[in-house]
Amino acid sequence: MRYVKLGHTGLDVSPIAIGAMTYGEPNRGHPVWSKSEDESRPLIKHALDAGITFFDTANMYSYGSSEEILGRALNDFADRDDVVIATKLRHPIRPGPNGRGLSRKAIMTEIDHSLRRLGTDYVDMYQIHRADHATPWEETLEAVNDVVKTGKARYIGASSMHAWEFAKALHLQKTNGWARFVSMQDHYNLLAREEEREMLPLCADEGVGTIVWSPLARGRLARSWNESSARSATDGSYADMLYTSAESDHAIIDAVGEVAAAHGVSRAQIGLAWLRRNPVVVAPLVGANTIEQIDEAVASLDVVLTDDEAARLEAPSTSY
Repeated sequence: MRYVKLGHTGLDVSPIAIGAMTYGEPNRGHPVWSKSEDESRPLIKHALDAGITFFDTANMYSYGSSEEILGRALNDFADRDDVVIATKLRHPIRPGPNGRGLSRKAIMTEIDHSLRRLGTDYVDMYQIHRADHATPWEETLEAVNDVVKTGKARYIGASSMHAWEFAKALHLQKTNGWARFVSMQDHYNLLAREEEREMLPLCADEGVGTIVWSPLARGRLARSWNESSARSATDGSYADMLYTSAESDHAIIDAVGEVAAAHGVSRAQIGLAWLRRNPVVVAPLVGANTIEQIDEAVASLDVVLTDDEAARLEAPSTSY
């Protein structure tokens, strides 16, 4: 495994990150596709054995169960100093007026709850899970700065929002001398390339590394057009907002299959290898629910696409 820097920081991370939304007791989250602790632990162990050191979760994933499962597994299988643990907050975690959002109260409360569930004194990355339009930016940014200053987080990151919002946040942080966001967790893949217009160039200019969620378009890029999965069958209307059944999507998925066949590798490896061509992409978040998916993600690091192959994959796109 060759490790990479996270943006303009000195932090080394694996170029594959494990997205731990997959791991969480089914009775506390996603009963169809989330993995129980007994099912999750071998997957986390295998990822560590493969050299993956970067793990991302959130307080709201299975209402804290993901953090608990990940924390216990990493405590058992890894040296804390060797792994990079990232978590997030903003979405509802409990009933009540302060059970969500990015107020100072919520941030100071939720960082302690996350640390307790993860079984650690600090997280390497504390991320806002989207912007909170009900809280002033200044309140949120000063609070996450204080989380860093108290040693409860080493770095802070953000996730999907408008590029102008992220630019404003970075400006406020610089102006006030607060800890800056070093990462942007963004939605980006061959079927969703809108972020190439503004957000990814902004991140490149500001030295912010991007961590890609849904790198395989919720598995659509890992299977043929007519195949489905347990998750795709239960995603509902939210997935419809992210992806369509457009003719261009069909053509892209077919092209992925053709390029994969030419290389003698899986479709997933091609989708992940394409992301690596963009230098602002630090690591895709892989929500692996099998050993084979972890191995595929690691193997994708050895796949190099030619310019012609990349052009073939990108040509049908209508999202950019």
